[in-house]
Amino acid sequence: MSTQFKVMNPATGELVKKVNYNTKEEIKQALENGHCAFKKWSKLNAHTRSKLLKGWSQIIQENKEEIAEVMTIENGKPLKESLGEVTYATSYIDWYAEEAIRIYGRTIPASTETKRIVVTKQPIGLVAAITPWNFPAAMMTRKAAPALAAGCAFIVKPAEETPLTTMKLIELAHEVGIPKDAIQCVNGKGPEVGALFTDSEYVRKITFTGSTPVGKSLIRNSADTVKHVTMELGGHAPLIVAEDADLDFAVTQTILSKFRNAGQTCVCANRVIVHESIVGVFSEKLTEAVNRLKVGNGMDEETDIGPIIHEKGFLKIVSQVKDAIEKGAEVLLGNKYNADKEQGYFFVHPTVLKNVDTTMNIMQEETFGPIVPITTFKELDEAVDIANSTPYGLAAYFFTNDYKVGTYLHDHLDFGIIGWNDGAPSGAHVPFGGMKESGLGREGGSEGIEPYLETKYLSIGHYDQ
Repeated sequence: MSTQFKVMNPATGELVKKVNYNTKEEIKQALENGHCAFKKWSKLNAHTRSKLLKGWSQIIQENKEEIAEVMTIENGKPLKESLGEVTYATSYIDWYAEEAIRIYGRTIPASTETKRIVVTKQPIGLVAAITPWNFPAAMMTRKAAPALAAGCAFIVKPAEETPLTTMKLIELAHEVGIPKDAIQCVNGKGPEVGALFTDSEYVRKITFTGSTPVGKSLIRNSADTVKHVTMELGGHAPLIVAEDADLDFAVTQTILSKFRNAGQTCVCANRVIVHESIVGVFSEKLTEAVNRLKVGNGMDEETDIGPIIHEKGFLKIVSQVKDAIEKGAEVLLGNKYNADKEQGYFFVHPTVLKNVDTTMNIMQEETFGPIVPITTFKELDEAVDIANSTPYGLAAYFFTNDYKVGTYLHDHLDFGIIGWNDGAPSGAHVPFGGMKESGLGREGGSEGIEPYLETKYLSIGHYDQ
């Protein structure tokens, strides 16, 4: 295996930087170092950990423009989105800096006068994380912040496409005084590093954001050492537009959900399910709005949609659109591409498809691109059936001003995150995670620190004198 890998700019195909792979021995040593660091970091009082986390957040904000530029160059997303992601990333650090000093135990009334019962929480141990390329800052801090706040040591393998953002953030963590072995970064091939993480006796928890097949593999491989796991896996989000919806608002929110990072997010609206009585008007309004989006290099301030991250993702998008058209979908907009394999860039113009049905691959497979497939429903339970018809259950959206319709949809949609008249429901203060094959556990909110804690129960016996 080569000792280095290339980080490429997906908008231009140009080399950004060569990064060294860590050797197997280096990664094993890093895991041992993290285990040793845990013994010291976990004993540090919560207020000191909180203060260090706040310092980390502050220094990231002080370097916000530099980090955002690095992110756009290696990821391709528009600079304005990268700037937003840096703020989103620090919001997790800010939140868990506060949660660090609110890890409470409790006493439980005993069933006898001769006992006292105490429940305490303690950090789980060394945490190993594997993070994706689409949100290289936020997906790391969403894991690192609660881990460090709880008293765990943390080691992360970023995606090979986008390691530079993560490396910079960890460099800044060290700069403010978080011990180098308490938060570390290693670079390597996913399957190889994943195996080292799951096999290690030092790692007590695996946290992963990425595809469902890889998540399943990590879960299986963690079983032999009974590691704790948190999995934020694939999604295929439905977006339901009810007959009474405010169509202009629904269009605006659909675009907000669908086209962020060129549609390359796990919570993007991937299946737009519209009541048959309004599909014509909705489609026309949506197509008109989508047509105004600008495709280009993310460093151009007018760009709304950047490149697809690599050729593999590009080919999947092209294949899904082609399959849909061959099966009867109508192209209202798009199906245009600006790609050059030799140069190494792949752009997909925003595409709107009408007359889509569930026989088409785009309705069954997760779409990571700026494609909007529109299908219709007549009765509400039909919309629910379409929405729930895949193995995924991460995010769902619906638009209605009828509380009965909204309550019905909330109760019957099998998804961990639901936006009612809201295309952007994520936040550091709320629990993020999926149902079915979209994951295990929650990240964010007060729930997000619990997976990094063990519960210890103490029963104290005593005798009256």
